[in-house]
Amino acid sequence: MIFSNILQENKLRKIKGKKMELNVSGNIVTIKGNIKTVSDYQEIKGNIDAIAANSKSVTLKILDSISITSSVIGYLNKLVLKDGVALSIEVGNQQLKELFDDLNLTTLFKVKRG
Repeated sequence: MIFSNILQENKLRKIKGKKMELNVSGNIVTIKGNIKTVSDYQEIKGNIDAIAANSKSVTLKILDSISITSSVIGYLNKLVLKDGVALSIEVGNQQLKELFDDLNLTTLFKVKRG
């Protein structure tokens, strides 16, 4: 029983502490894991900047993150409003979708459940 509880706690830690993984294919950026650190922001920004240099549309697929940092939100806002990039975001988590709704960014970022 104690061993079972330790295994369960370790599984929960792995879920909570899951590092972000980012993959790029064409103008689609797919993010797996939680978006939570400055280095996550830098990786997202660097990859999207590289795409935006050649394309005026970017699709961001956030598969399972439950949150997004304010620095990423600010960057995406600038990308759409100042740089004129057509951004669409697909989220896998309903809580993240509701966060975009609460911030009134669903229309601007073309957010939908994916």
